[in-house]
Amino acid sequence: MTFNFPETEKKILDFWQKNKIFEKLKKKNQGKKHWSFLDGPITANNPMGVHHAWGRTYKDLFQRYKAMRGFDQRFQNGFDCQGLWVEVEVEKEHGFKSKKDIEKFGIADFVNACKERVLKYSKIQTEQSIRLGQWMDWENSYYTMSEENNYAIWNFLKKCWEKGLLYKGRDVVPWCPRCGTAISQHEILTEEYKEIVHRSVFLKLEVLNRKKTFFLVWTTTPWTLPANVALAVNPEFVYAEVEDRDGNVFICLKNKAALIPDGRIIKEFAGRELENVGYKGMFDELPAVKENLKDYKHSVVLWEDVTEEEGTGIVHIAPGCGQEDFQLSKKKNLPVIDPSDSESKYKKGFGFLTGKLVAEAAELIFEELNKKGLVVKIENYKHRYPTCWRCKSELIFRLVDEWYISMDKLRKPLMEIAKRINWIPSFGLQRELDWLRNMDNWLISKKRYWGLALPIYECWKCGSFEVIGSKEELKKRAVSGWEKFEGHSPHRPWVDEVKIKCSKCGEVISRISDVGNPWLDAGIVPFSTMKYYSDREYWKKWFPADLVCESFPGQFKNWFYAMIVMSAVLEDSEPTKTIFGYASVRDEKGEEMHKSKGNAIWFDEAVEKIGADPMRWMYARQNPAYNLNFGYKTAEEIKRKLLVLYNIFVFFDTYLAKEKELFLKKGNLNPINLLDRWIISRLNSLIEQVAQNLDKYDVASAIPAIEEFFIDDLSLWYLRRSRKRFRQIRWLKEEEADVELSDKDKLELQEGVRTFYYVLLNLIKIMSPIIPFFTEEMYSRLRLPGMPESIHLFDWPEIDKEKIDNDLEEEMRILRNIISQALAERANAGIKIRQPVASLKIKNQLAAAKIKDNKELLDLIKEEVNVKEIIFDSDIQKEVELDAEITPELKKEGILREIIHCVQMMRKEAGLKPEDKISIQYKGDSWLDKVLTDNKNFILEKLGAEKFELKKDENFDLEKEIKIDEKVVWLGLVKL
Repeated sequence: MTFNFPETEKKILDFWQKNKIFEKLKKKNQGKKHWSFLDGPITANNPMGVHHAWGRTYKDLFQRYKAMRGFDQRFQNGFDCQGLWVEVEVEKEHGFKSKKDIEKFGIADFVNACKERVLKYSKIQTEQSIRLGQWMDWENSYYTMSEENNYAIWNFLKKCWEKGLLYKGRDVVPWCPRCGTAISQHEILTEEYKEIVHRSVFLKLEVLNRKKTFFLVWTTTPWTLPANVALAVNPEFVYAEVEDRDGNVFICLKNKAALIPDGRIIKEFAGRELENVGYKGMFDELPAVKENLKDYKHSVVLWEDVTEEEGTGIVHIAPGCGQEDFQLSKKKNLPVIDPSDSESKYKKGFGFLTGKLVAEAAELIFEELNKKGLVVKIENYKHRYPTCWRCKSELIFRLVDEWYISMDKLRKPLMEIAKRINWIPSFGLQRELDWLRNMDNWLISKKRYWGLALPIYECWKCGSFEVIGSKEELKKRAVSGWEKFEGHSPHRPWVDEVKIKCSKCGEVISRISDVGNPWLDAGIVPFSTMKYYSDREYWKKWFPADLVCESFPGQFKNWFYAMIVMSAVLEDSEPTKTIFGYASVRDEKGEEMHKSKGNAIWFDEAVEKIGADPMRWMYARQNPAYNLNFGYKTAEEIKRKLLVLYNIFVFFDTYLAKEKELFLKKGNLNPINLLDRWIISRLNSLIEQVAQNLDKYDVASAIPAIEEFFIDDLSLWYLRRSRKRFRQIRWLKEEEADVELSDKDKLELQEGVRTFYYVLLNLIKIMSPIIPFFTEEMYSRLRLPGMPESIHLFDWPEIDKEKIDNDLEEEMRILRNIISQALAERANAGIKIRQPVASLKIKNQLAAAKIKDNKELLDLIKEEVNVKEIIFDSDIQKEVELDAEITPELKKEGILREIIHCVQMMRKEAGLKPEDKISIQYKGDSWLDKVLTDNKNFILEKLGAEKFELKKDENFDLEKEIKIDEKVVWLGLVKL
């Protein structure tokens, strides 16, 4: 039978909404012990993809589980609103190419357009999350663009300023030419380094006072050559002078001598001998270069960071264009030439390059160098190069003034806080510690528009700066512009109207124009969303959070890091007790999903095609430490697993659903049947195991255990072994009884039905946090008067430890292993399962003594293996040994079983119900007719048929010819 996941889920969503099930759940737990979940805000910038649904499944699953455990929760969703994420998309919408376009359009209109986009997509993402089955208090979602959030960061930054952690620094930083802003170290992730081919160049730079002698220099960033001030060599490496066939001498690493065609080494020496050796510059005639160098002469400096792997061992140093170069210039007191402006174009004074984009200047520079005879060769070079995390443009490195939070004083406290957090996966702690140990100071400023307005007021006159910590403080300090700002959110351009007086010199000063790093927005949410500033008692109740849950690629450097920093500064505390991280979603081939590649899968497409619950099950069963390969083939495999459980409920509906008085029977469940006792034990063991896993947030271990239970234990073993007796449920009613049952038989059957119901109900309870729609639909088939109207209003099932029988579970495990081996023996011998065999020998040690004396277990083996006798024999070579000889009597019995099976299949094919009465007629050869006639009563009993007789002349509802051991028999079925 089929089950339409998407259509069923839509029906359940309507049911939840109309009956306010989520609201009833919150009310049920209100005021009880609390569990604090802190939502990592999703960027409200585009519709959700399937990668968003992985994390949102975890978040919903954990909160549903804790609700079943009786915890009061906040259920607060978050939206990340500010920053380049949104700005770039709004620029695309308006066709903007640069920041000048934004300013021409108007900063106020641009910021409002960003707000509108956030509101549009937060609404879309809310609807999509609801479709996924996520329960949140959506009306109480937080937005990082809110006044509460922005002013909370103001307070944090003021605390940093008061503690001497905030400063303005001049440094060379990654810069996005497209976005026109610095990109912090925290934002350049491993994923943002791309394999890119650049044009590299080998140059010869003339050594001063030595004719025909040159330094051999290599670079992959030719645009930086006009900013060259020095060359660097490693003092410990062996260098050489290499003479070519024309008498020119080139200086490079000895092991790079092969770069000179037909060259021969004429001298070897340590790199330190090159210190202070002068050379002729490449572009010393340019005005800007002259001005910056003045009396400085180009020369060689010693630098231990020069490597042997690439280039020539002689490194071109341009302090205005490289982070390491700039740091080296401070140590060596080198001049700095700053060639690029905020638009990534060459500044005035660079002659033929002025006004040109630096990224497009390579060919012009090559042409000029060729004219000067400095080019040795030019070639393509493929390497990993950083790109902008938002627009994917190649970054350059620029010398700029930016604002930083110093990490020197914070580094050790941050590491101590990180150690107090439970990291899942466990490697998260080491990754965070590695980051904290090696990170630079936090660059928090961006020269953009839509973001946190940094509350820093810098005095143009005396050079001091100060930080405003709140809206109230700004109003108190304002000397002008407050009227224009009042009524607006604390964003550009409105907040820029407010002027204050410098506390040191009294000059009227303005806010700096920069906005904040977007990770400030998310990092403050442990405080801004928990009423840190408005209700400290409320905040103490919910802080630190019990859990945060977010994709870990990058978040060790971003959200996790930002939260730890802000919590350290404000409270010297960990922001959460546990950080649960998960990897990335890839396509079925394990490749990154991209729109441009055509392999991206959007959430709306996936959920309408396969349903939310199969997606949720797929996400939950994945080890979060590894990337998840998402695809429709994988989803179909998941659906097939869930349909096994669905078919169990179909059986329940078909045979047992009408017998509600049995399920309402008072008193404890006391099963008599061995299988009933075993499945109840297995269920309680499962409940305990799943609870232990979910308490540790180990969802991936819980899912295989649940699958094993409902596929292997419940469907393939318990129900398959119990189908026959459950079909006899009608026999409990005397008016429908085909046979007379003893009181013991009736009691056993009643308890069996109650067991089956108990197992199904409690199984869907523990599955309900994972697949909330499917379990709700299945519960509608089980619900009885007086029971909660939703599966999600139940508590987590209590574990009945008295019902856990570890010995029985071990015995059944041994038994099923024996059966598995015996069936393999049958298959090897080519004996069909409906053909009885005489005996099965079992080694005593395999049976572990327990099975040998247990008639119920032995009967199970006999029925499953279809064997007449079980013999325990320690002398056999294998663990089990099957008697493969088929006697005539055994052959007859096998034929009867085949006939019975065929008729049962005909009933199903004819669409008959279990209660439908039938008559069967047959015709074969004389031997076969006699076998069937002699065993008529046996066949009637097994089939529950009214008649079984030789063929007569009449019409049939269904007829078939079947072949049994080379004999053909005709069967006809008539519904009475």
